[in-house]
Amino acid sequence: MPQPLHIACLQTRPRPDFQSALSEAVALGDSAASAGAVLICLPEYCGGLKTEGVAIAAPAAPEEDHPVLAGLRAFAADRRVWMVIGSLAVSGVDVNGKIVNRGYVIDDRGTIRSRYDKIHMFDVTLADGEIYRESESVACGSSASLVDTPFGRLGHTICYDLRFPGLYRELAQAGADILLVPAAFTRRTGEAHWHVLNRARAIENGAFVVAPCAIGAIEGGGESYGHSLIVDPWGEVLADGGTMPGVVSATIDLDKVAETRARIPSLNHDRTYASGGDADPGRSVA
Repeated sequence: MPQPLHIACLQTRPRPDFQSALSEAVALGDSAASAGAVLICLPEYCGGLKTEGVAIAAPAAPEEDHPVLAGLRAFAADRRVWMVIGSLAVSGVDVNGKIVNRGYVIDDRGTIRSRYDKIHMFDVTLADGEIYRESESVACGSSASLVDTPFGRLGHTICYDLRFPGLYRELAQAGADILLVPAAFTRRTGEAHWHVLNRARAIENGAFVVAPCAIGAIEGGGESYGHSLIVDPWGEVLADGGTMPGVVSATIDLDKVAETRARIPSLNHDRTYASGGDADPGRSVA
């Protein structure tokens, strides 16, 4: 039976190098673990983030040699906590030489329990001319990620994935109790959409959403929004990290997932239908 779970999001800053990123993560992680957190979650590109023009230029290393991955695995084992490494820039995977934006779930012995390569690339032009082309330097993933833990099933997504509700639907229908949305959401899009999108994904799927988001300026250009969120299956925001680096936490009751899905069993009500613009309900558009 699910038990109350103390979750912490580490609201770190986008750091330009491995060492400063790891140092900040470990310092905040120590605070979270000392306060009783069992699951500690980090943002997207928590191993370092920079931009060069429109491209992502995060510091990268092969998985087997990645100093931030090694450091966080050691931290998890030492403090006996589970960790969600929101994502790191990992090299040596793509045949074309691009990095992958890869997230990890680490257990309390420091073992990698799952990997997830971000599927949807942030290739956008905002209204003020701010441009991002993540796909210029990052190869997209092709597989969703679910991992079973002692406290529930986790579905791992990353940042821009948040705008693609079908992914979350599939994760929830496959049994995800907690939907993870580590991010480095831009300040401009965050102000407009961050809260409503995270609440919508929780409500649509009757799941907890845990969304650690980086905060502050990015070397090379850009700014992350912060406001790391923990949202319950009814869409209530349990914790909001605001606009400063730090730890935001909540104790959640995973029984609420089953209770909410029983009240509104929409995960079982999907229907197939023909699509098109025909307004006559008596005519097929197949």
